[in-house]
Amino acid sequence: MDIFELMKKGGHEQVIFNYDKETGLRAIIAIHDTTLGHACGGTRMVNYASMEDALKDAMRLSKAMTYKCAAADEDKGGGKGVIWGDPKKDKNEAYLRAYGRFIEILKGRFVTGAADLNLNEADGSIMGRETRYILAKPKEEGSSGNTGAITAYGVFVGLKACAQFLWGDNNLKGKKIAVQGLGAVGEPLLEYLKEGGLEVIATDISEKTLQSLQMRYGYKAVKPEEIYEVDCDIFSPSAIGGILNDQTIPKLKCRIIAGCANNQLEDEGRHSRMLHERGILYAPDYIINAGGVIQAIDEEQGYHSERVKMKTERIYVRLLHIFEMAQKEGIFPVEAANRYAEMRIREIHKMRRLYVPK
Repeated sequence: MDIFELMKKGGHEQVIFNYDKETGLRAIIAIHDTTLGHACGGTRMVNYASMEDALKDAMRLSKAMTYKCAAADEDKGGGKGVIWGDPKKDKNEAYLRAYGRFIEILKGRFVTGAADLNLNEADGSIMGRETRYILAKPKEEGSSGNTGAITAYGVFVGLKACAQFLWGDNNLKGKKIAVQGLGAVGEPLLEYLKEGGLEVIATDISEKTLQSLQMRYGYKAVKPEEIYEVDCDIFSPSAIGGILNDQTIPKLKCRIIAGCANNQLEDEGRHSRMLHERGILYAPDYIINAGGVIQAIDEEQGYHSERVKMKTERIYVRLLHIFEMAQKEGIFPVEAANRYAEMRIREIHKMRRLYVPK
């Protein structure tokens, strides 16, 4: 594996490997593009099958963060931290603080939050004992807290935009939605769906979570492998990435795909085309699920909940613009989203060539 070739292909600036011999911590921090500002992105902990898998995840997600920040009109670049370990066995105070020290070494070039796979704001609090560059820690520490609720709100706003574009009406009442994953974002999304009057069919890999939330929200529960074949108006991937692929797309019985999960398309080009050929409108994930990063970035300038909500509501207009751009130019929505983000990076790069004396 030639890491420099991977970086060249992906457009990455830095890939940093971190190892702490005392705790056994293994972590990779990928910094994709800092044209707009310092890198911002979450940290996740996964027991990857190999170093190659961990590296691939870090590089893929850091690039997605560059596009997410740019498209959300935030002046931040993209980065991602991945910790390669077993959350049930390896995670402890010293382990998390060791990671925090590696973040501090970068002196703000990478700012992260721990609200990602297998890490939460309490873990971020522990990391934060060693670094100033951890966001979305517990509210009692003066931070903005978990980003799941605002991400879910942004997805709900985005669902309305999808409905407006496809059906000419953003009223979702009576629409049937299949939700895959009821975690930190999927669960609060249920509340918005309930308020919006949608009929919900849901699944989760945790049977306990599926059943307990079913009692509260009254949805129809199905097994994880059955969610792709649910006859519905909207399919909402709200768990892991890569779930839209050669095996799952032919099973889908929906008109819209719009969800919280990152990197939903296993192969962006091929699977965008497959969805288009099946007449399914795809809401680019990094556009519709930007609420969380909007909240985290806002914390750097002094968190203000109403400002975050207002900026998150712009997802509606942004998605409509991207759908209309795709339709006008004869391209897929994900291509339109990429062009939208790349255009902003390109224009700011031109402006920042101007010398400003310090």
